[in-house]
Amino acid sequence: MDYITVGEAAKKWGVSGRSITYHLKAGRIPGAVKKGKLWLIPSNAERPSDKRRCGNALPEPSSSLSADMSYVSASAARLMPAHNPNAILNSLEEDRLRLICEAELSYLRGDFVRVMYCFDQTTGDEAVRLRTCPIAIAAAISRGDYHTYAKIDIYLKRYRTAGTDSEIRAAAELALAAAAVSMVAPNMVHDWLKAGDFSALPSQERPNALYLRAKYFYSIGQFDTVLAVAQTALTLSSQEQGVTMTDIYLHITCAVACCALKRKEEAKHWLLSAMRLALPHGFITPFAELVSEFGGMVEVCLEQEFPDYRNAVILQWRNTVKNWISFHNQFTKDNITLILSLRESQLALLVARHVPYAEIAKQHCISVGRLKNIMLEIYEKLHISGRDELAQYIIIGEKA
Repeated sequence: MDYITVGEAAKKWGVSGRSITYHLKAGRIPGAVKKGKLWLIPSNAERPSDKRRCGNALPEPSSSLSADMSYVSASAARLMPAHNPNAILNSLEEDRLRLICEAELSYLRGDFVRVMYCFDQTTGDEAVRLRTCPIAIAAAISRGDYHTYAKIDIYLKRYRTAGTDSEIRAAAELALAAAAVSMVAPNMVHDWLKAGDFSALPSQERPNALYLRAKYFYSIGQFDTVLAVAQTALTLSSQEQGVTMTDIYLHITCAVACCALKRKEEAKHWLLSAMRLALPHGFITPFAELVSEFGGMVEVCLEQEFPDYRNAVILQWRNTVKNWISFHNQFTKDNITLILSLRESQLALLVARHVPYAEIAKQHCISVGRLKNIMLEIYEKLHISGRDELAQYIIIGEKA
């Protein structure tokens, strides 16, 4: 039998090599064989139909997409060489997998424009696009780009239908959880992530799921649990011969938890460990995101061991914190009823309408002191300071 290469098949069928590789991995080209790193395709093979490109319709849930998602997750989860993380790009055989790693490297270095470019290149490759959604969401938040986030949100929610394969649905929900915990909206996190039931996820994704679960516990103030979950995740993720993006963030999560628990020396230890993993390679974003959380500790550690990166981290923090606030305000307006419980929403609406506290307390059979405490919790959830700001979210949300 005569065979042709992927490049020859791409030219013959008028499609991209990446598209053909997708079909090969899914077993949709009969007679194709792999010799080492090279795919060989029967010269008389017919071009398979591509369900991914049928207009804007959601691809039909199938075992092939689930299998491709598992393959992509396993391939993209490999370690970045500790001495040179960029070397991972040369170690990957397929351009589609390089897009995932390039997006992560770009994000860590604060190049959010490049992240979105990589994400745009995944159009039509559902497995890679799903895998890249969390980093694209993070970049959209850092840029204050709510419009792009909203489009990704819609895309992901299409995979949450009852007929979708459990692994694909879990991948979509994991990406959505990344936005929820970043916006401190614990009520929007799915129950399986709260409970730690990762049975639908491939093993390579579980350290990242544990990281998001730790962030969920942080958002509800369970700092001891945050530390326990993050340390458990590190035992599953960390490897001596390399590093992953999740490793860096887990070290920082341990530091944040220790800081919240008033264990300053432990917090500093974890923070410096994260910096030693990240900053020699220019990975400034994880620290720029959390400057405020550490109350000056980031600056102290930078001056102590990485003074050359201090200005870059602080500059990015100043830029992204403004974008985060802008993004958070729009996110809150759109999701107010999910961020607050039903009772909190009812109380907040009355307070926003300037109903006297005594009257609200009487209606709901609570003391005025208890009402004030509940409102303080609501203000903290929404990152606002009082009822005048509250009206911008509650009243607008009610009219919508």
